[in-house]
Amino acid sequence: MPAQLLREIIPLVKNDCFTIFSRVKKGFDFPLHYHEEFELNLIMNATGAQRIIGDHISEINELELALVGPNLQHGWFTNKCKSSEIKEITIQFHRDLFDERFLQRNQMSFIRNMFEKSVRGILFSKETTQSIMPRLIELTQKHGFDSVLELMSILHDLSVSRNMKTLSDASFSPAESFSYNSRRIEKVMEYLNHNFDKEVSLSEASKIALMSEVAFSRFFKSRTGKNFIDKLNEIRLGHASRSLIETSHSIAEIAYKSGFNNISNFNRIFKAKKNCTPKEFRETYNASGLRTFI
Repeated sequence: MPAQLLREIIPLVKNDCFTIFSRVKKGFDFPLHYHEEFELNLIMNATGAQRIIGDHISEINELELALVGPNLQHGWFTNKCKSSEIKEITIQFHRDLFDERFLQRNQMSFIRNMFEKSVRGILFSKETTQSIMPRLIELTQKHGFDSVLELMSILHDLSVSRNMKTLSDASFSPAESFSYNSRRIEKVMEYLNHNFDKEVSLSEASKIALMSEVAFSRFFKSRTGKNFIDKLNEIRLGHASRSLIETSHSIAEIAYKSGFNNISNFNRIFKAKKNCTPKEFRETYNASGLRTFI
C-alpha cells in the first residue's frame, strides 16, 4: 500500500517574498506534510513534543529552531508535551526568493550551502537559537522592505553559525543532489546510490576514485564528514526508511533490499542511528497522520 502524504498549499502569494505566523497553542494537530517552500520554524516551551523531518524522528527540548527545505516531509506532534502555552513562529518563503545565479556569487556561498543542506532538514544549535530568537520575534512586527532585509540578514547569520545539524538521511530525498566539490567523490556517491543493495567494498570505491584505499579513506572523510562505511550505511538507511513508510513489505525484506546482509545487523544499525527499531519507526509514521490507501 503506497503512502499518501499531505501536500500543503501554504498562504504565501506569488508576489510576496515570505509569510510569517506567530501563535500560541496547546498542542500540534497538523499531520505530516510537505510543501514547495522553505520553512524556518522556531518553537518555544514544547519540551517532549516530537519532530519528524524526512526520516528523522526525535523528541524536542524547550527551545528549537529548524530549517526545512522544499518538498521535505515534516511535522511536529504533541507526543509527551504537557505545555498549554506552546509558542511557535513559522516563516515560509519561496524557493526562488534567492535567484540561482545570485546564489552562485561568492558572498552568497554560506547561504547556498545552507540551502543545499536544508533538503535534509537543519537543526540549529541551542546557542544559535537563543541569539536569533529575539530577532525572529521582532520580525513579526516588521513590514515591507525592512522585513525582507532582516530576513535575509537572519538567514545569513544562520548560515555562518556553528554546530548546525543535518537531520534526514541523504538518500531519503533522492531527487535532491548535494555537491561535494569533487568529481571523484561525486562519482563514488553515484556508484553507492546505484549499488547500495549489493556488496560494496572500499577497494572498489577507491578504484573509481583512482586512489589508494588509505588515501581515499582520508579524502572521502574530509569531503563528506563521514567514513566510507558510515556513509554507505546512511544511504542504505535512507532507502530502508522510505520503504518502511511507503510500502507494506516486511522488515526483513526491506533490510535485504536495502543492502543489509542480515536482519540483526539491520536492526542494530537502524536503532543506533534513529534511536528506535524499524518497527517503532513505521508505527510512529503511521500515527503521524500519514495515510495509506489500497
